Amino acid sequence: MTFEIDAVRAQFPALSLTDEGRRRIYLDNPAGTQVPRRVADAVARCLLETNANLGGYFATTVAAQQVVDAAHAAMADFLGAATPEEIIIGANMTTLTYHMSRTIGRDFRPGDEIVVTRMDHEGNVSPWLQLAEDRGLTVRFLPFDATSWQIEPAALQDVLTERTRLVALNYASNLTGSINRVKELTGIAKRAGALVYIDAVQFAPHGPVDVRDIGCDFLACSAYKFFGPHMGMLWGRHDVIDALQPYKCRCSSNDLPERFELGTPQIELMAGLSATVGYFEELGARTDASGSRREKIAAAYRASIAYENGLATQLIDGIRDIPGLTIHGITDASRIAERVPTVSFTVEGIRPETIARQLAEEGIFVWSGHNYAWEIVHQLGIPAEEGVVRIGIAHYNTAGEIDETVEAVRRIVAMLRQVR
Repeated sequence: MTFEIDAVRAQFPALSLTDEGRRRIYLDNPAGTQVPRRVADAVARCLLETNANLGGYFATTVAAQQVVDAAHAAMADFLGAATPEEIIIGANMTTLTYHMSRTIGRDFRPGDEIVVTRMDHEGNVSPWLQLAEDRGLTVRFLPFDATSWQIEPAALQDVLTERTRLVALNYASNLTGSINRVKELTGIAKRAGALVYIDAVQFAPHGPVDVRDIGCDFLACSAYKFFGPHMGMLWGRHDVIDALQPYKCRCSSNDLPERFELGTPQIELMAGLSATVGYFEELGARTDASGSRREKIAAAYRASIAYENGLATQLIDGIRDIPGLTIHGITDASRIAERVPTVSFTVEGIRPETIARQLAEEGIFVWSGHNYAWEIVHQLGIPAEEGVVRIGIAHYNTAGEIDETVEAVRRIVAMLRQVR
């Protein structure tokens, strides 16, 4: 399937920016992507034309409510939800998870058990650890397999007991890039009678999410990871969230999803969120897809996945033979579909920060450190104060950018070795 990379890049103004004439290569995408023009325009238009709080009778407040409703409907289509009432929009995934963990945990009792993985971002670990501390719960850690780089079903089965109340799962790692078989894992947890809470922040930019097919109870993601504004979204299965009583103001609405959306919403960012989903819809239409918004979004992912997989393979093949360099994640080309294009590595004797700084001086933007993958670095024995070099591809990157990055990594590592 042809991916129209030039047409895609033309929609992102940031990609044409320079620093004193030097081009920028954005490979910091796991921490946040750039946005298409339509997203920035939608935010600005909302601020300039529909800037009002909700609940009144005049024109701007009515228009603001339409913006809010449209954002929930767009995310319902994006995630495959049954109804927009299942979509909760807030500041970010971590804040939403902290809030929801306290709401869910109201009914938990001392001795009840929760399961967290050693593969997840801290945003889906610390809220549950602190809930356990507050409520006297038992925490069971679920490791990932350092050979497959995934959470294996048998390992999940081993940590479940009759006291397990909730399993917090990771869809795709923000450090290793590995994609877990969340549908299979969810089925195991549900058969044990547990609620399932999935962190899909790193998967959503790179693959379609279908919450009803997965069978989970909750799934969280962040718009700014998939070309949108800085906000988080949480899907909750209707019968589950309708039974929950959140911490909220006494006089605020008890309707769904309003009972979980505290205070005045980020209305202008919701306008940007709808535009983000519209970007995927338009990208799918470019592949000649027709039908519903959901069907066009699926087509967009089919095209972008094939394109990104090629770039990821190019990157991995380009750096894997550098002496002393270790890629922490799947490198087998036959398993490229089992990872997102986030590639992390360490180089023996060279601090990741040093490599990241050198790349930054050349206009190549990457991250170093633990990247909040706290449990991963500890399971792998990587010093948390050093972490890894993380290169994260998005579908607006090019093969030429990957070539430049590979050449720069090889040259920088060779130079640093000579300095030593």
